[in-house]
Amino acid sequence: MNQLPIHIKFSGRLVFVGFGSIGQGVLPLILRHIGLNKEQITIVTSDARGEAEALAYGINFIVQSLNPDNYRQVLQPLLGPGDFLLNLSVDVSSLALIRLCAELGSLYLDTCIEPWKGGYADASLTPSQRSNYALREAALSLQSELKNSPTAVITHGANPGLVSYLVKQALLNIAADTGVSVRIPETREQWALLASQLGVKVIHIAERDTQVSSIPKRVNEFVNTWSIDGFVGEGLQPAELGWGAHEKELPPEGRRHEFGCGSAIYMLRPGAGTRVRTWTPKAGHFHGFLITHSEAISIADYFSLKREGELVYRPTVHYAYHPCDDAVMSVHELAGRNWHQQSSQRLLMNEIVDGTDELGVLLAGHKNGAYWFGSQLSCAHARELAPYNNATSIQVCVSVLAGIVWALENPKRGIVEPEEMDFQRALEICKPYLGHLHGEYTDWTPLKDRGRLFPEAVDTNDPWQFKNVLV
Repeated sequence: MNQLPIHIKFSGRLVFVGFGSIGQGVLPLILRHIGLNKEQITIVTSDARGEAEALAYGINFIVQSLNPDNYRQVLQPLLGPGDFLLNLSVDVSSLALIRLCAELGSLYLDTCIEPWKGGYADASLTPSQRSNYALREAALSLQSELKNSPTAVITHGANPGLVSYLVKQALLNIAADTGVSVRIPETREQWALLASQLGVKVIHIAERDTQVSSIPKRVNEFVNTWSIDGFVGEGLQPAELGWGAHEKELPPEGRRHEFGCGSAIYMLRPGAGTRVRTWTPKAGHFHGFLITHSEAISIADYFSLKREGELVYRPTVHYAYHPCDDAVMSVHELAGRNWHQQSSQRLLMNEIVDGTDELGVLLAGHKNGAYWFGSQLSCAHARELAPYNNATSIQVCVSVLAGIVWALENPKRGIVEPEEMDFQRALEICKPYLGHLHGEYTDWTPLKDRGRLFPEAVDTNDPWQFKNVLV
């Protein structure tokens, strides 16, 4: 790359917890764009994956699993006032680490809210209690208690994270293209008013990964282009989506939560077993998995508009994810095993020979129909941009970088979500690593080309009812 700007200098200690594909991919970006020395960094992770990459940079590498009994003992000597904990782990409680950082005066960032090991599949919990909605409510319940604490950025990867910034920019693009004069909103109510004024009913986080490996998937093997443990964990949670004010009826297996902000519903089936219709420019229309993600809940909550306590506007928001074809086959095999994970895992990196990751947001129901805005990035381009990355990982890694920079620039904000952060600053940092940042309008709806072979019960009066989107 021609220019490698240092976005901010940092004199404290940086501790990684977890060093899988995202940790390995973000390390060179941190060393490239944050002014610090390798001696300031320590990696604490549960196994030796990535050790060679860390040692190649001269980074202190500690193999140590964290659990409720030892995490304080392991991390307290490594953290203090002004230091930074970057949580990229699975099976380590985000809430526990957030509390610890607040006590020690350290900053914090994670890419999703994790429970302790086994929490995603705890049979003693109801589907509602083990949802991302519940995990988010638990984290936000700490906001008032920790409001004067160092910044703790939660759920800040590509999605959740980057996509919330894409939504805001997409709204401004639609406003400009439809003749709506608007200043950049400064509050969540102003953003909700803009989305309502434009008539946005639906926001899909629409992603199609076409990366292909030179080594085909084997039997009893789960293959993916990013964290397999992370994908399986969230795939086994209930399917979840932000629930729009325009929706007429819950899906047959849909349920409302009995606590919290009320912005989302869940379904009595796993996300990896639920498919929805969506669209991206390169792929056209396709079926994606309705994998639960925190952005479906937080975006819907952020863009909720109430009058005298009554909900008057909220878009329906959900992830619609078509992973690489080997991962689709892996999910199919996983379902056939009654959701018992395969004994072998393979993270695709060097063996990828072709393909792109098309990740963006589809805003629909407005005057121009539907509008997709996002990143179209090939694996070959991703490799040129940074080592230890593919097209999927770098979209996450650069958003992690942007979150770290923003937290260091805003060190006393307590617990914050991406929707509350500066979307323009984040996009400024991310854009050089997103390939082709593209916006495109389409006349696609979930009813397009339907009913020719197998007529279905659909709502033709409003194509953007979720019943039309659900497969």
